[in-house]
Amino acid sequence: MILQHYPFELLPLPYHYDALEPYIDMETMYFHHDKHLGSYVNRLNELLEPYPHLHNWSLERLILENRTLPEDIQEDVLKNAGGVYNHQLYFSGMSPSVTELKGKLKDALLLDFGTWEEFYKTFVEMAMKIFGSGYLWLAADDKGKLVLVPLPNQATPLSIGLTPILNLDVWEHAYYLKHQNLRADYINDWFHVINWAEAGRRYQNALLGNFLQNSILP
Repeated sequence: MILQHYPFELLPLPYHYDALEPYIDMETMYFHHDKHLGSYVNRLNELLEPYPHLHNWSLERLILENRTLPEDIQEDVLKNAGGVYNHQLYFSGMSPSVTELKGKLKDALLLDFGTWEEFYKTFVEMAMKIFGSGYLWLAADDKGKLVLVPLPNQATPLSIGLTPILNLDVWEHAYYLKHQNLRADYINDWFHVINWAEAGRRYQNALLGNFLQNSILP
């Protein structure tokens, strides 16, 4: 897989806009992907265009080495690179087909959370407590231990030394057209469309130390 770099492109959804119905509605998928993610892609390219020496930097490098960028674009690049990275993981982390939690990811999840029921309960509680905009991440440390990490806005686990496995977008634009203020209903619906096969692939890469393989589908 070739890592993305400037000019970044709006990658297509790995399924049709209506493929996640009735859990995630078509209108939300269209606006969330084409408009919200599209705006992050466009803005990131605008910021990087005047800096040719940054044109071969990947999303991950723009995030991890952000403090080495020209000071006047650091904050905006971090926000928009994070917006592209996080949304790519979010969209590819869902599937219209039923997938199964299995293998090493299942073993690790049960080891670190005890039972599926305890994992689900903890996940929902933490997602509900996120104030305002952000994501709840299932991430792995360098030993493969799984942790749940709430992060604001477009922050990523990369910046705190963790490998992303799965992320739930709790910005209101991710669910408000269908679920309005009922975030709990959105969370419950999202659990029906998790792409556990993709999450398992990301966890396998984390165990191998290949977190850079986790930005987009292979």
